[in-house]
Amino acid sequence: MKNLLILGAGTAGTIVANKMRRLLDNDEWRITIVDQHETHYYQPGFLFIPFGMYSKNDVIKPKRDFIPQGVELIMSPIEAIEPENNRVRLAKDGRILNYDFLVIATGAHTHPEETPGIKENGWHKDVFDFYTIEGAVALAKHLRTWQGGRMVLNVVENPIKCPVAPLEFLMLADWFFYEQGIRDRVEITYATPLPGAFTKPIASKHLGDILEEKGVKVVPEFYIERVDPDAKKIVSYEEQELEYDLLVTVPLNMGADVIGNSGLGDDLNFIPVDKHTFLSPKYDNMFVLGDAANLPTSKAGSVAHFAVDCFSENFLRYIDGLDMLPTFDGHANCFIESGFGKGLLIDFNYDVEPLPGKYPLPGIGPFSLLQESEMNHWGKMLFRWLYWNTLIKGEEMPLPARMTMAGKWDK
Repeated sequence: MKNLLILGAGTAGTIVANKMRRLLDNDEWRITIVDQHETHYYQPGFLFIPFGMYSKNDVIKPKRDFIPQGVELIMSPIEAIEPENNRVRLAKDGRILNYDFLVIATGAHTHPEETPGIKENGWHKDVFDFYTIEGAVALAKHLRTWQGGRMVLNVVENPIKCPVAPLEFLMLADWFFYEQGIRDRVEITYATPLPGAFTKPIASKHLGDILEEKGVKVVPEFYIERVDPDAKKIVSYEEQELEYDLLVTVPLNMGADVIGNSGLGDDLNFIPVDKHTFLSPKYDNMFVLGDAANLPTSKAGSVAHFAVDCFSENFLRYIDGLDMLPTFDGHANCFIESGFGKGLLIDFNYDVEPLPGKYPLPGIGPFSLLQESEMNHWGKMLFRWLYWNTLIKGEEMPLPARMTMAGKWDK
């Protein structure tokens, strides 16, 4: 009996467990998945909570609901990963789990304590995050009575989970304040370490134009050094200062602590892997999927979904002694809420930046790429149902794992 051990029961780990349970011979393989938290979060939904569009109950379900029968789920923190010995040590009772193949999907996590001043006396009073359920709920409560002023949204450093989420927050905030009748009393500023609104030039210009139309000021290449909660300002390493009445921060994102403690990751605890196959260059039976991997693509749910689709087929080849194929191309797509019941869609990979066009059917859509539409908004809202009922269960989605140029325009 061979052992497949999966660390992390988030999006990537849960999809792997479901797909491998169906694809591997149950008489020959034992599948175990380890996680320390009982609750599964639909993280894209955190964005909507501050504006009253979702509640906490809309984005949480028990992780056990999505682990297939026949897969052992162990709830415990992980003490150490020991790839030289093909084993993992659990923190709960010191239990040792041996494996033949290891899939690490321990995700990315926010670390506000890494930026001086963020978690001082202003935390969840006039300084908030929305990348955690606690932060999103606290911000929702604050916004219900906030009467306006200077709102600054700052990204501490990249990479972050869902790189478009800060842009969506800004556009939804513009809509929310307009509906509250106080938009003329709110000054919105976006301070980003990027040279523009987004990482890819065409999308950055397009999204930057939308922000400008909405009266959002973009401060590029702002590398925050500290928050001064008493003076209510953020200060960059170049001593550039931005004053705020309300600070919404996207803190430093890092991989799990156990990755660093086990000596497997880079400075941010993300693990280097082959960008096409997810195989560790150091250990020939260790794969890394989802946000835990140091890949040159977005840390987003769609990437995890497409990646696992490619991994599943390749893993079957690998265990049969065949060479893996360089199938994953960095494919990512994401609906972007732009407010007022509209949204955009971007679709890109390692080599091709987001381009305008129609998706998924060329010339038909029904979704428009890099163009606002009501259909894109409803696609975003429908995705929560698809996530809970199809994607997380590892069922087939009618979308190709590899990106296609069909339906895209060059400019």
